[in-house]
Amino acid sequence: MNKKSLLRMMLAVTLLCASQPLIHADKAQAFSNQVIQRGAVGEDVIELQSRLKYIGFYTGKIDGVFGWRTYWALRNFQYEFGLPIDGLAGSTTKAKLLKSTKYTKSNNASSNNGNANNTSKKATAVNIPKGFSQNDIQLMANAVHGESRGEPYIGQVAVASVILNRVNSASFPNTVSGVIFEPGAFTAVADGQIWLTPNETSKKAVIDAINGWDPTGEALYYFNPATATSAWIWSRPQIKRIGKHIFCK
Repeated sequence: MNKKSLLRMMLAVTLLCASQPLIHADKAQAFSNQVIQRGAVGEDVIELQSRLKYIGFYTGKIDGVFGWRTYWALRNFQYEFGLPIDGLAGSTTKAKLLKSTKYTKSNNASSNNGNANNTSKKATAVNIPKGFSQNDIQLMANAVHGESRGEPYIGQVAVASVILNRVNSASFPNTVSGVIFEPGAFTAVADGQIWLTPNETSKKAVIDAINGWDPTGEALYYFNPATATSAWIWSRPQIKRIGKHIFCK
């Protein structure tokens, strides 16, 4: 082979290699390049739900449908890991999930009894789920505004979540009004601040809590450590602090 032929062959090989996608052998094959958001269905959502379930943020059925429960599980994950809280599984969030969790299709399929591929149904979402009246929404907004209007938004959602957690607990009344007006339950009732006109932020916080976002970790109580004098409330098992409030079991 003469020199010109050798050069032509080397050039052809170089061009062929350049036209092929670069593959890193050590790169995990996970997710697609698409941003995963509410309303999505398919394998990406199955993986998202599985990874969130692996570290305890998602507790629902792995069905490949990105509904409200998946949305709030993702937002809670983003909050706890210091990511932008937008409910979207973009590149940054997916990278954090890859580092923090494990996932295999075979294990996921077996753990869900074959339901992982049931992705044909469409995700549905409602602004105000059944079971809560407009009066319930308004009363909760009043309570949130009276109790936490100076708190960051997540702290207002947290207060709304405590109200809902009590409604769902056998230890408390099973209605919104019963929980809020239970004697001694909320300072805003005692000092009359519950009757202040709530702002739109308070109302939005209530809707977010009703739709599944519970940043408290299922807390039933909260208190301000700067003002709380009750030995009993200090004795409750503490979950986390959000803003000025400590949330407890």
